[in-house]
Amino acid sequence: MGELDGKVAIVTGAGRLRGIGRAAAVALAKQGADVAVTGTGRDPKTFPEDERRAGWRDVESTAEQVRAQGRRALPLTGDVANAGDVQRMVETTLKELGRVDILINNAAYARGPDRVPVTQLDERLFRRVLEVKVVGTFLFSKAVLPTLVKQGEGGRIINVSSIAGKRGSANTSAYCASNFGVQGFTQALAMEVARHGITVNAVCPGVTDTSRMDSLGRGGTWEQMVKERIPLQRAAGDDEVGALIAWLCTPAASYITGQSLNFDGGMVMW
Repeated sequence: MGELDGKVAIVTGAGRLRGIGRAAAVALAKQGADVAVTGTGRDPKTFPEDERRAGWRDVESTAEQVRAQGRRALPLTGDVANAGDVQRMVETTLKELGRVDILINNAAYARGPDRVPVTQLDERLFRRVLEVKVVGTFLFSKAVLPTLVKQGEGGRIINVSSIAGKRGSANTSAYCASNFGVQGFTQALAMEVARHGITVNAVCPGVTDTSRMDSLGRGGTWEQMVKERIPLQRAAGDDEVGALIAWLCTPAASYITGQSLNFDGGMVMW
């Protein structure tokens, strides 16, 4: 018997082999939850080499990992920044899995051309980074909340942010702005829905060894960054972050709300 038996979760941005969304989906399934996983329907031509070797199929493969835990899984594709897509994905989850108890807002814009000085950052790209992270979190939360309230059994919303939402750094203005925004949204929403027994928290990873970090390689630059920036001198694994997210959805975490919890090896200590 898992602590989340009978619960249904939605995890956004869960289509990557090495990713927090996949890891959170599997961790929730291990606790007993059925899980709907969302992704963008990436072109396989864009997959990193390890996904190609594994025959990875985006959210379909994540769904298979959930089913391997003995739980139901529902793979969905759409744009989290599009209200129509979001409503469709929530309605499909309710139709196929019967309810929703947990929402993990994990989707984010891929690391890349946004990491430039403000004077070089394209306005459309800046807007898109915020649309995926902040607007997507808003839209999914708005779409799920009526069901959580109607069910009358409380619920959990976990927003995946970053320590970049607590401390700015050069050439990351869009990324920092989006994550600061998520943490403000987390606090405001937590205040709104607490009376319904719904908790809302943010998880703020530091350097995590996922495919988002592949542009840095895993050689000398990566090792130097880990050694110099992280007191524990190692990056987090996606499964570690996923386990924290799943724990926040269990009864043991029922008195935690409105918090932005660092998971960063000591990089930010507040």
